[in-house]
Amino acid sequence: MVSDVLAIDHPLADGRTADAPLIAAFEGRRPAHRPVWFMRQAGRSLPEYRVARAGTAMLDACLTPALAAEITLQPVRRYGVDAAIFFSDIVVPMKVAGVDVEIAPGVGPVFAAPVRTVRDVEALPDLGEVGDRGAFDAGLDVVRQAVALTVAELDRTPLIGFAGAPFTLAAYMVDGRPSRDHLAARTLMFSDPQAWAALVAWTSRAAGLFLRAQVDAGASAVQLFDSWAGSLGVADYERHCAPGSAAAFAYVSDLPVPRVHFAAHGAHLLESIVQTGATVVGVDYRVGLDEASRRLGGSFPLQGNIDPARLAAPATVLTAHVRDVVARGESAPGHVVNLGHGVPPETDPDVLARIVEEVHGYE
Repeated sequence: MVSDVLAIDHPLADGRTADAPLIAAFEGRRPAHRPVWFMRQAGRSLPEYRVARAGTAMLDACLTPALAAEITLQPVRRYGVDAAIFFSDIVVPMKVAGVDVEIAPGVGPVFAAPVRTVRDVEALPDLGEVGDRGAFDAGLDVVRQAVALTVAELDRTPLIGFAGAPFTLAAYMVDGRPSRDHLAARTLMFSDPQAWAALVAWTSRAAGLFLRAQVDAGASAVQLFDSWAGSLGVADYERHCAPGSAAAFAYVSDLPVPRVHFAAHGAHLLESIVQTGATVVGVDYRVGLDEASRRLGGSFPLQGNIDPARLAAPATVLTAHVRDVVARGESAPGHVVNLGHGVPPETDPDVLARIVEEVHGYE
């Protein structure tokens, strides 16, 4: 039964997406066909994306509702995938809050002032809570507008709301820019646990409120994307990382939407990821879906896990790999085909189109 906390015109509440193949698979039901979508399907691999975003900075594109909606819709039109993933960036909540962050071309997110002490955390903008009509919530209106525009065009295709996981957000804020080893973040975690806990509490609230805004505006599922959790061992992940993701998911736990958690390079963390409140586990390409399902007791729908490196392989090699992924996914209560990370920018769009056609041939 759909919760009455969703608006009556929400796609799950009015029935548009309630029985979509993606939602059925996420809920462990038998869909009409095996659903498929691709992380980073909206982006640099599409020529129409490059045209649409020409002359517009990344964060400006994310915060321009009509443009963000258009980019979100592009891969759905081109490929006929079973879901749209909201076009955004993990640092959008920080930008909306007023944190000085930009995305430097060829570099990634760069923060003007790294956050490394409790005093630094205390100086961060107040985010409020659900229902607080403060500056942060008001700033999220552009996100709500973009989601509403997207959902109106998608009709029966679900939109997945997106946020960076709190650990990854915190790691960026401590390092101040992308890092290969996240040494500064991991050092803070152990040398000043009070400052680390305060920062993760802030990033958890930012991610959670960002997800909530997207669901309230029409998203039918949500995904936390943890780029850097794989740098942690199991014990450190469970102590210093998983609670933050759980806190972020708590902001949408009263809503009847599937919650997907994906941790890149996180094959060793599968059993720990389910402690976050995820209802669907994203699996990277380093472990077979049958093995992942066995380790999770066959209790969780899975998403994944085509190896992005095989997208440029000969057609026979890629087809055999896709069929193997589909076959291994049979062991889970539900399976949504995806990549075991994201679409590389140099990917030939025709290759993704062929994968969609192949996967839709399976029940």
